[in-house]
Amino acid sequence: MSKRSQTPMDQSPRSGRSHISVLTCFPPTVARDVAVAVVTPLGISLGNPNSRSLLRTEAQVKWTMEVLCYALSLPLDCDTVKLCVDIYTNWLLVLVSPRDSIPLPIIKEPNIYAQKILRHLLTLFLSRRDESGVAHQALCQQVLSAVQLLAREGTAMSQDTWETLLHFLLCVNQSVLAPPTSAPVSQQLSHLSMDVLFQVWLLSCSRCFPSRSLWLSWKQMMRSWRYQLATVDRWTRVVSALTSRLLPLTFGPAFPSFKVPFEDAALIPADLDHQCTLQTWFRFLHVLSNPADLRRPLVDGPAPLSQEDVFLTAMTAVSKMVHAFLGVSEECSEDQQINSGLAARIRFRDRLPSVGVAVTRSPFKDRLPSYGVSRPRSGSAPPTPVNILSLPSSNSPPPLHGRLKTPIVSKATSSQTSQPLHHWMSTSGPALHPSPLRGKVDSLLRLFGCFLFDAAVLDGDSAPAERWATGRAEACGTLCTIFSCKKSSEDILPVHLSRFYVVLLQGLQVSEEMSPPVLASILLNSSSLFCCDLPGVNLLLPSFISALENVLLDKEQLSFKTFVSPVDLRRASILILMSLLPLPQQFGHIYLEVLLSGQYGGDDVTSGSVLSLKPRLLSLLIVSLQAETDSTNMQMLLAAMMILVQDSALLEAAEQTQQQRAKPSRTKRTAGPTTAAVLWVQFLHLLTQHLMSQWRNDSAVCLAVMEVLGGLAKVKVGVAEAEKRRAVTWVCRHIEFQCGRPPPLHSRDLHSIIVAAFYCLSTWLTEHPAILEHQDCLLEVLETVELGISGSKSRQEEEVRCKEEKELNPVSLRVKDAAEVTLNCIMQVSGTFPSPAGSLDEDALMCGSGPRDRNLSKMRYFAVDAFVILGILEQAHGPENVSVPCPSLTALIRGPWSRHTWTLQHHLQPREGRRSTKTLSVELQRDGEAREDAGTSCGVKLQPLPENVSKAPSVKADLSIPDLLGSVTEQFLICQILFERLRVAVQRQQQVEDQLQVSSRTVAMTTCLPPPPAAHFQTARLFLSQMGLLTPETLKDPVTGGMPAQLASLDPSLPGFFEDLRRLDQLPSRNRDTIFVFYVRAGQKAAAEILRNVESSRNVSSHFLDFLSSLGWPSRAGHGQEGVTSTCTPEFLAVLGESGGRVFDGDTFVLKYADALTDITFIVPSSSSHANWSKRRKEAGHSERSTAEGVRCLHVASSLLIVWLERSEDIESFPLCQLLSLNKAEAESSVSHVQIIFIRRLKSGLFHITVREKSSSKLSLVLPLLSGSVLSKRCLGVSVREMAINCCRRRQLWSDSAPTPHVRRKQMISDIISRYRCRHSEPAFYSALFHDP
Repeated sequence: MSKRSQTPMDQSPRSGRSHISVLTCFPPTVARDVAVAVVTPLGISLGNPNSRSLLRTEAQVKWTMEVLCYALSLPLDCDTVKLCVDIYTNWLLVLVSPRDSIPLPIIKEPNIYAQKILRHLLTLFLSRRDESGVAHQALCQQVLSAVQLLAREGTAMSQDTWETLLHFLLCVNQSVLAPPTSAPVSQQLSHLSMDVLFQVWLLSCSRCFPSRSLWLSWKQMMRSWRYQLATVDRWTRVVSALTSRLLPLTFGPAFPSFKVPFEDAALIPADLDHQCTLQTWFRFLHVLSNPADLRRPLVDGPAPLSQEDVFLTAMTAVSKMVHAFLGVSEECSEDQQINSGLAARIRFRDRLPSVGVAVTRSPFKDRLPSYGVSRPRSGSAPPTPVNILSLPSSNSPPPLHGRLKTPIVSKATSSQTSQPLHHWMSTSGPALHPSPLRGKVDSLLRLFGCFLFDAAVLDGDSAPAERWATGRAEACGTLCTIFSCKKSSEDILPVHLSRFYVVLLQGLQVSEEMSPPVLASILLNSSSLFCCDLPGVNLLLPSFISALENVLLDKEQLSFKTFVSPVDLRRASILILMSLLPLPQQFGHIYLEVLLSGQYGGDDVTSGSVLSLKPRLLSLLIVSLQAETDSTNMQMLLAAMMILVQDSALLEAAEQTQQQRAKPSRTKRTAGPTTAAVLWVQFLHLLTQHLMSQWRNDSAVCLAVMEVLGGLAKVKVGVAEAEKRRAVTWVCRHIEFQCGRPPPLHSRDLHSIIVAAFYCLSTWLTEHPAILEHQDCLLEVLETVELGISGSKSRQEEEVRCKEEKELNPVSLRVKDAAEVTLNCIMQVSGTFPSPAGSLDEDALMCGSGPRDRNLSKMRYFAVDAFVILGILEQAHGPENVSVPCPSLTALIRGPWSRHTWTLQHHLQPREGRRSTKTLSVELQRDGEAREDAGTSCGVKLQPLPENVSKAPSVKADLSIPDLLGSVTEQFLICQILFERLRVAVQRQQQVEDQLQVSSRTVAMTTCLPPPPAAHFQTARLFLSQMGLLTPETLKDPVTGGMPAQLASLDPSLPGFFEDLRRLDQLPSRNRDTIFVFYVRAGQKAAAEILRNVESSRNVSSHFLDFLSSLGWPSRAGHGQEGVTSTCTPEFLAVLGESGGRVFDGDTFVLKYADALTDITFIVPSSSSHANWSKRRKEAGHSERSTAEGVRCLHVASSLLIVWLERSEDIESFPLCQLLSLNKAEAESSVSHVQIIFIRRLKSGLFHITVREKSSSKLSLVLPLLSGSVLSKRCLGVSVREMAINCCRRRQLWSDSAPTPHVRRKQMISDIISRYRCRHSEPAFYSALFHDP
């Protein structure tokens, strides 16, 4: 080594200069002739493979190499330089495969001569005045190919040779990638030399790790190379490939793999171990230094235009690596694909799912090859190494804009984005979620924080700032992504938080210095920023509100539409708005300071209380809803509006309750501009106005509006009755408009809108029965119901058609069924719920009718109008507890809507003449819950005629009874004569009686008594006759139509009759659904652990128990076919005891919520109940006649699951299939329509909602809860219940196998009538009425 270092041929290339030949001392002509004379025979000998080398000794080789070194500097117009390159590349491969054409001294000491050859070949890459581009590039490519082959296959290379080879490549690139002051050889050669440098350097890391001095030298040189796009592009590819190799080694094989192109993955040697991979990745990451320095020019003066693209490419690479370390996955596993959400460039957790939601990728990340992230696939073959020098097309990258994907713009905004979009316009893609195995935020910031923070802040040396806006936007968006992926129990260093907040304050400013790309990037990546429990994040509220106003209040969005999708930007802004709306009511008068006052932000960013921001948020919500044109965004705003009104109403109700308790004499406060009543009215006007104008053609928005209007009907606020009638009127008009569309426009979606509108109308009528007291409103509702049932109205302008004149032609059968539900609400439900007691069945009647009537054969059964089963129990002597016996009758009426029980008594005296009579009462068993099929007892004031009968106009029917005063006839005169005779007879009798009293004679007087009442009555016959059912017309079958008679008797003696009646009683008359509630502690992944949590209250949060109490009231679970048998409603805490909710597992108790239209059961599964249900499920199979619990277990796939989380990271590992006891074969089909609502409590006391669904369906945007919703504890239980009701209704809308409850009951009643109908004549029917059954 010491001898070699003293020779002139051993000059090191560290200085960047090539070896100087001794021939330079001679005149150029002499040196040229010598070079030609020596090189020519050596080059000719290479063409003969059998010839041996002409050089025998070491001195001959050294002298010849001096000549060859000089020949490499000759002009390229002759073949001498090419022959020299051929000779050296042939000799250089001595370390790969020695040949006879290689001199013997080189074969003996290959490493020494290989190092000398590399130093000589450096001369070829120096700039030449007479350079011809094609020839020079060919020679350089030949040398680089030989060097690449040497590095790849040279197994005998020493450490010195590796260092010399790396020095050679550094010098080559230093010459090729010269600064702008010197002219580079060509762009293609620069790409090729950089490729070889990176590939050889990676090979050196696996075989002979480069020394620290080499890394420092490369890093120093890269400071001048990094301004070339080729340098940054190759650095990006290699660092991404190393990241892909590093992630599974660091986080394990379960961590999502980072996908890179096969040719990039092949650059990483397969034998690179974990430690070398880690060291190589870290050094390659920092070899480019800080990418933020790319904004500063290398020399004085303005930076070249291409420098902006270089800066953006570097920051995009950093962003890609950050997302890879977060485990952002595009192809989620089976449990991770449950209703993903919705979002533009929203790659992190808790996004709305979603059906019809356009999901978009990063607008700042389409500059690189298609790197992505996916779950590892088993059995996938490793990438095959590709020789990049053998692919000429890959040497030069395609044009920058040619590698971009075509943006996908939704139809709603196609008119807004018709002009060409910026090259980093967001494109459509799947929703992304980080891996729960990801590292901490501080760890990521230690790796990439210096790059991102420096690139995100404004730099005075890199003015103007607009030139670097895209790269700065990428850095700001990546920082927002990192902080949004904070784990639930993670703490972040204050220095990182403070630097991040400074970045946001700079980027969110809306003054003249506003940067639209930066502002858009921050908003697109901060949709969950206020849901991550970041300390001090609420200090950014004024800045974020100002930014949201700048985006949402600008309908045209001229500042953003040239480089980002307006729909995506508004969607991300709405998600942020949804997380900000509850804050004023949650924090109230907490004071907010303005950070860095006077430096960032506009005049609207001022200090004050959090509550003072509420008017701005409300105005922002209302105006953004008016300006929105995208369907999905409108539904999100409607959901936020519904939650806000409900929360405001509950807050005011709680405040009023507290004030009344503190000061009972204090009057009710006056409604201010932000009270719930004012908001209710304002939102109602907004909905009704837009429903018939902008929104009437959008099916998704119409469905959402109907759900919101139905929710507003349930909000308890004090508003005028006229406002309530306004809502009903507009819903009726909406139904009329949709039904009146031309036939070609009718579709299933249109009919679903009409059905949803009828559901909404039913909700209003049941919640506000006083609406029906207004005659005009009642008439409009009835006409709308008539339109739904028959397809037309009887009153058309001035023409009125009777019912028998109309043709029954409804819009669809589904619309007809929905209209019948509304009609039933008007006639039977409105104002009669909840009922004081439940209805009775045959068993209860037999128990209360005495020992002699316990036999069910005493019941008579009739079919009325083909869809009502009438059961009659006769009691000839009346009840035993009545002093005066009177016949009675109990009627069990089973119809499509419910089962009713009526008891009637037959009295021979009017009501006023009865004394000491007791009303028949049957002991009813209270369910402790609202029943579905019983009415309330209402007091009625009896009067013979209406009060205003004298004001009513006369009709022809009034003339049927003649006037007594005007009917003087001969018969009337005869009556007067008879009356006079009777008067005379009475006078005579009076005289006789008076004479008896005067004569004092005793006469026995006998008092006349009425005859005793009849002992036997056919009360069933009397009842049917008085109801108008015993007529010849009602007993005869119609001649046409095949319909049965209006009245027919049923034979209860046939086998199976009473079993069918019990099955009919088990069919609900209201929408019924079952919801399962789970509690997941931090880190739990097994189903058994989750089910054990509810065993004790120590295992669950107290907030979870409060949530359970807000869902419904405790009710005893049913056992057997009879359904629910319960006692009085118990208190929640008394039933709960020390359990964590286990008592509501469905075995003993459940949580029940019911209103006039729906019946929701909440079950908290435990270990014991889960095992019992699994056993029942295996025994019952798929039978439809299983018990109530079996039905819940079998059809759980159509239910809604509620999961309470302690950590958001546990969403991805939730064991859905295990909890549902499904095997792999059943998992895909049975879980395809499961919706899961994940609830997580934030440190602020608010609750964050994540909605997941397995597959895309029309159920995804069910209101009011969406992914990203944030709500208070007050309205959590109410919103979950409303979500469950709306999910149940949506399933009925879109499922062909889910008819309405009254349709199922009607079908079963029809089957029972056809199966058990008595086939006898009319005389036999009448005869049976006169005999006991």
